[in-house]
Amino acid sequence: MGKSPPVLSRPTNPTLKKPSDHKQRTTMSVSSLYSPKLSVFLLALCVSLFTLYHIQSLHAPPSSPPWSTMNYWERVANCTQELKPAVEKLRQAVTFLPLKDLRYADKALQGHTWFMSSMNDTHEEGEVQYQQFPSEPSKGRLLCFKGKDTRDGSWNSYALAWPEALPINAKLLKGLTFVSYNHYDYGNIWHGLSATTSFVAWHIRNGCESPNRWILYHWGELRFTMALWLRILAEATYGGAPYIERFEGIDDGQPVCFEKAVVMRHNEGGMSRNRRVESYDLMRCRARMFCNVSLEGRIAEVNKQGLPVIGMTLLLRTGARSFKNESAVIGILEKECAKIDGCRLMVAYSSNLTFCEQVKLMSLTDILATPHGAQLTNLFLMDRNSSIMEFFPKGWLELAGVGQYVFHWLASWSGMRHQGTWRDPDGDECPYGEDGRRCMSLYKNGKIGFNETELTEWTKKVLNEEKLKKLEEAAANKIDSSTSICACG
Repeated sequence: MGKSPPVLSRPTNPTLKKPSDHKQRTTMSVSSLYSPKLSVFLLALCVSLFTLYHIQSLHAPPSSPPWSTMNYWERVANCTQELKPAVEKLRQAVTFLPLKDLRYADKALQGHTWFMSSMNDTHEEGEVQYQQFPSEPSKGRLLCFKGKDTRDGSWNSYALAWPEALPINAKLLKGLTFVSYNHYDYGNIWHGLSATTSFVAWHIRNGCESPNRWILYHWGELRFTMALWLRILAEATYGGAPYIERFEGIDDGQPVCFEKAVVMRHNEGGMSRNRRVESYDLMRCRARMFCNVSLEGRIAEVNKQGLPVIGMTLLLRTGARSFKNESAVIGILEKECAKIDGCRLMVAYSSNLTFCEQVKLMSLTDILATPHGAQLTNLFLMDRNSSIMEFFPKGWLELAGVGQYVFHWLASWSGMRHQGTWRDPDGDECPYGEDGRRCMSLYKNGKIGFNETELTEWTKKVLNEEKLKKLEEAAANKIDSSTSICACG
């Protein structure tokens, strides 16, 4: 007789400590093909059928001697044995489909996408788009995967199976599994955050349940790492270091099924602004708690004259999209900041800061000035209604496409105010004429100059707006509540 799906268990509540050995994190048990749960199911089904038949026979004219108790249970036992082949056929009938469906390569992000293309999302207006297994749409079936390819997602596959009839030789992973599809990558913190924020919305709406594991996909290909910044944010948000499933000990063609799985493939698509703001509020609050940063709003900080402190941060980059003359930019911001009572200018390099140092810095920041780049992802860690000043090198406006506006979007989604951009009109000329793609490859990593007059006026305007806002909040004794109480306790 064959073997039933062995159960690979994970801790019910992930902890902050990361186990040193995956084999010590899991336990595996092997039982017979027909587990006790399946046997009980079959027995109950047969008892129900024969009981209904027996009740019906009581209302019919007697045509034969009544069943004896022994005869009744013999028939139940026979029924159970007869159903086992049917269950076995269900196991064999499970059909695996490619995770990446090449038929939809030209519309990979639309509708059902090319990832798990046969499945439709659950989506209520304003809420996150997701798939959950088992669920009513899946008719109670579990999600199963097969394949561990990291180069071609069409070699990895998925299927749905009844809990009582999992695929032959399948392993069952216990607990909650988050399955993330990212069309870009998890190494860039903006792309990684965009792909995982939807899980925060689901987390809030589902009793704050946290995952036992993550499975990361890019174009159907498995990924096993994410940026350290993103890992720590997930640890802070869900109360435990994220365990990224590598399917160690699983053969390439061996199915793996999940007791409970949630799949996201549309990032924040479909979420209302309120739902997005709510999700970023939780991440901000949890990050500050994790880093032991005060949850009090910025209005609580005043200077010696009793005026609210305005924190202005110039977050610098090195290399691509850095300032050509950092000292000149710093000087202009220092000069304007000195004109505002309570203004405090902070200058830092994002590459020199740990995650918690970035959280601390953003908690002290009301105005963030920085070039376009991944470090801007930190903007949601400021208090709500804070301001962003963004700088671009030459060529981006004409050639960069909609991706150049991602931090405008993030500012809106997290309740911030994007105060516009300054775009350097000067820079090297592209030697490729009107070939936009080749020119953008040069402009993408260009450096940023400055215009003293324009930067002075822009900085003055943003500082004065912030000053008025702070004074109004102080007069109303208004404190930003988005960081004072974390959702999910």
